[in-house]
Amino acid sequence: MNESLDDTIIAVSTPPGQGGLGLIRISGHEALAIARGIFQPKKLSPAEHPGQMCFGYLVDREKGERLDCGYACYFRPEVSYTREEVVEISLHGSPVILNEAIRLGIKEGARLARPGEFTLRAYLRGRLDIVQAEAINDLIRAVSLQQAKVSFRQAEGSLSRKIQAVREQIVGLLVNIEASLEFPEDELGLTQKEIESYLEHLISNLKNIIWSYEQNRARLEGLTIALVGRTNAGKSTLFNALLEEERAIVTPYPGTTRDYIRENLLLDGILLKLVDTAGFGQADNAAEEAGISRSEDIATRADGLLIILDSSRSESEEDFYLLQGFQGKKRIIVFNKSDLDKVINRQLIIEKNKEIPWIEVSALTGENIEQLKRLMLTTFSPAESGQEEIILHERQKILIEQMAGQLEEARNRLEAGYGLEIIAEEIKAVLPAIGEFTGEIKSSEVINEIFGRFCLGK
Repeated sequence: MNESLDDTIIAVSTPPGQGGLGLIRISGHEALAIARGIFQPKKLSPAEHPGQMCFGYLVDREKGERLDCGYACYFRPEVSYTREEVVEISLHGSPVILNEAIRLGIKEGARLARPGEFTLRAYLRGRLDIVQAEAINDLIRAVSLQQAKVSFRQAEGSLSRKIQAVREQIVGLLVNIEASLEFPEDELGLTQKEIESYLEHLISNLKNIIWSYEQNRARLEGLTIALVGRTNAGKSTLFNALLEEERAIVTPYPGTTRDYIRENLLLDGILLKLVDTAGFGQADNAAEEAGISRSEDIATRADGLLIILDSSRSESEEDFYLLQGFQGKKRIIVFNKSDLDKVINRQLIIEKNKEIPWIEVSALTGENIEQLKRLMLTTFSPAESGQEEIILHERQKILIEQMAGQLEEARNRLEAGYGLEIIAEEIKAVLPAIGEFTGEIKSSEVINEIFGRFCLGK
């Protein structure tokens, strides 16, 4: 992706498809010249009024035709996203018009941008570091409001500042160790106990960030919740009731759902990925048998389970299998069909499963469905950790683990009685991992992997 970074690039920066508006972005030293070739301002010239929206027309100069009207805005390099000349042209969101604008821009000398190339240029020219670049892509692709909030903070530099603070503390520690080595008689540096305490503090901070990856990643990316139960327990009706739409086919006949169905449910900014599974029970044919096997696999891998029990029938072998077969997984017992006469021994089931929260609902009438949603949030969604920073990428986690591991090695050697020269060398070995984390140490493999995930036009 590093080839031809001196080219002027162009791309559509709004999502594919029809819409009220579509944005064309041009970046590079020829951005203004190319914009002049395809956009005819009515009064104000973008070049003479940087930062202002200037009304005008998309034109095909060769044919002397106006194709659309819109606005162009010019950004000087010192304030632009890429730190190059940038012109953004806002037109109507017609794919035909936007594609024609791209064609005309290429004809004027631009090159079609690669995915993520605008952000790559911003990174290479120092507008942002690689952590902020990752966060921008996370923000674009966020599946929950909380993930969007975390990603925005990191795009603004919160995580980068946290890691840079660790670097400054390490450099400060090294300065003090060097002072101890250079002027031992003047007692200018730190004592062994103070160095050990300093290292413990740094290791603890880094481990807290590592912990955030494990604790919050599922919450930020969404939780898979499987609806399981014996045949005809009302799983599909409940699935539809939670989604407030007729997504799953519902009939009075057992075994209607032979395969799973997935849909997303957003509750208070938390994404729950609901999976309606085939009913557990005696399979009458190969299709039902395959469906039950797949249901068990989904339940095993899910973040949580809604165990659906039919209140209008006696408890069954399948019910107890589901209640006992997924120990250690977050579960809610849902006594469905509360609108019918209660036959199931509810008290027996509650007594045998005291650790599992339960609720009575009628998926058919909607009784207690909203209460079930609240219970799902409190049961399945991890509590707020109060963590200042949350890392979302394995790349980041691995590098922070390397930092913490290297500092632990320095602490262990200090405790073992090694000299301060060796301790200083162990601590210095952390700095390359920090440089790789923020992208100061550039790796073409990492750059290609990160920016290759971006959409076109960003």
